[in-house]
Amino acid sequence: MSTSVRHLVYIALFAALFILMSSITIYVTAVPITLQNLAIMLAGGFLGARYGFYSIGLVIALTAAGLPLLHGRGGLSLIVGPTGGFLWIFPICALLSGWYASRVLAGAAERSRAATTALLAVGFFIFGSLISYLSGVPWLAYALEVPLTRALELGMYPFVGFDAVKALIAAIVLSAAWAYRPQLSRTRPDDRVRSVS
Repeated sequence: MSTSVRHLVYIALFAALFILMSSITIYVTAVPITLQNLAIMLAGGFLGARYGFYSIGLVIALTAAGLPLLHGRGGLSLIVGPTGGFLWIFPICALLSGWYASRVLAGAAERSRAATTALLAVGFFIFGSLISYLSGVPWLAYALEVPLTRALELGMYPFVGFDAVKALIAAIVLSAAWAYRPQLSRTRPDDRVRSVS
């Protein structure tokens, strides 16, 4: 399989995972509990910053174009709706999660698996979840015409504990399955031999 085709396959797979996890929705406030940011952490962790960004960004772009990919809905009304601020920043969350995970895992041989998993969990919690509140909560306040304090109550406080659990799950999965991570930017062995000879 050529490198470019492999890129597209993995981007599409993690885009599909993101769509699937968005369909698991529990409404507790105006913002639903979903597994979307778990998919974002896994996309960034397994694909790296660049391709993680592409994978999640593709879904957001197609949703904005009208395809009903998130919660069975699509269109600009969803993108600029109350939860729009979260959706816009999701590709950035995948990018930052991938950037962080690559650096943690590059030094994994020098520390225990438990330490690596803990570092990944902390980073995923920050970059895969907390960052999304920077745009999500202010936009929620604007869209619902409520004070920022009320938006925090509706769009952040009920979810932080769930986000921590999802970050830990993503860290455990990535740490355990790192050997199976797709090597998207690495050339095949025969390519390296030809380039040396």
